[in-house]
Amino acid sequence: MVGDSTMNHQLSVGSQMPTLTRTIDITNMIAYAGATWDWHRLHYDNEFLASKKIKSPIVDGQALGAILAEAVQDWLGPDSFITRLHFRFTTMVFAGETVTCHGAVTHVEGNEVTLELSMTAGEDNHPVLSPAGAQVRI
Repeated sequence: MVGDSTMNHQLSVGSQMPTLTRTIDITNMIAYAGATWDWHRLHYDNEFLASKKIKSPIVDGQALGAILAEAVQDWLGPDSFITRLHFRFTTMVFAGETVTCHGAVTHVEGNEVTLELSMTAGEDNHPVLSPAGAQVRI
């Protein structure tokens, strides 16, 4: 087991990460675009989206990765360090949708923890990622 006195919990295989839920609106998306200099029209231009028959601006994939990283860091604390974060998208997330992050410990070795992560979105909570995971040094 890995103990983190700052967080006052013990981690072992099966430990569940607290759920993080976030609604991503167009204001969040524009702020993220400004911070990352990613001004692709898929993320904000309704006229362009309509011409491509896309219903709404698409949330930047890196923003979703940042939300996953936030969920892990919030759980494991400021002294933890994500050494690897990996995910593959199975669907798009659109402006205004709510995403929910879940995670569980799958392996513990010394001060290294492996997590299996997932994200769902929308009113139907459809899966967004498969597979997804992280290695974290605590």
